[in-house]
Amino acid sequence: MKILVTGAAGFIGSKLSEQLCLRGNDVVGIDILNDYYAVSLKEARLKRIEDTLSSGSESTGSFQFIKMDLADRGAMEKLFAEEQFDKVMNLAAQAGVRYSIENPLSYVASNIVGFAHILEGCRHNKVKHLVYASSSSVYGLNESMPFSVHDNVDHPISLYAASKKSGELMAHTYSHLYQLPTTGLRFFTVYGPWDRPDMALQKFAKAIFEDKAIDVYNYGKHRRDFTYIDDIVEGIIRVLDNVAQPNPDWSGQTPDPASSPAPWRIYNIGNQQPVELLTYIETLEKYLGKKAEKNLLPLQPGDVPDTYANVEDLVRDVNYKPSTSVEEGIKNFAQWYKSYYKIN
Repeated sequence: MKILVTGAAGFIGSKLSEQLCLRGNDVVGIDILNDYYAVSLKEARLKRIEDTLSSGSESTGSFQFIKMDLADRGAMEKLFAEEQFDKVMNLAAQAGVRYSIENPLSYVASNIVGFAHILEGCRHNKVKHLVYASSSSVYGLNESMPFSVHDNVDHPISLYAASKKSGELMAHTYSHLYQLPTTGLRFFTVYGPWDRPDMALQKFAKAIFEDKAIDVYNYGKHRRDFTYIDDIVEGIIRVLDNVAQPNPDWSGQTPDPASSPAPWRIYNIGNQQPVELLTYIETLEKYLGKKAEKNLLPLQPGDVPDTYANVEDLVRDVNYKPSTSVEEGIKNFAQWYKSYYKIN
């Protein structure tokens, strides 16, 4: 099976590419390698994939990397026509809620135009299943906890969130018109080794080792459904294998926001165990062996106070079972961080 992974040099994309290859899939990974954060980290993730495969067994699949921009329509058309993918996992996106507040238009090219090129490539080349990254940020002003895929999500509070909601709607149109099976995954605060420098753990760890205060918004009372990278990747692979099907019980009189009479599905993918941000920081301090100086601040524009995933549908349909505690996950992150940045 040949699988396209977009955003293959990213935090989730690199780990997913590695695991797909280890189970025998042939993976083509694309990434623009932009400088939103250090390109050296992205290149190191790609090297990790190569190193893993070079030490693997004969049954290991292959990995090919191509530097490419999703917004380049001609290049994307050529890629799909030449490679004839069986399945696609779209992880490429301009990430970050806070960055979207200052630079909203940067999200349109990748998250909306780029995703349209993915949909067109799948449509014209008979891709069997498109899975794509959405986000817990789509819940916006919704305060019903835990967040359910069967809730209304029509009130996003950042352009990042709006672009992810747009992707879900665009995918539904293609599923409806062209019978393209699509599944959207709403990620909940993914963390772990090799994560992005603009994410909480790396930002906090860097500040701690530089003896600088860390900005803690909402006075540390945020609750986040922190989900470890290995659990996320396991869930993605299970969803890729479980091709979206129409819901025969769907009714236009009482429409279900998570399914359709078309082959289209939406799932939350989280840990279903929210943790307060201050507890998260204290655990990081424990495994870094150093205390943080905290600059307690009010809630930031675009941020939601809490995230909490209802993952019952994912458990039911693919037997999804996240198993990594925050304690274990942060311990693994701290070990990687000190090793990668050569901190004694």
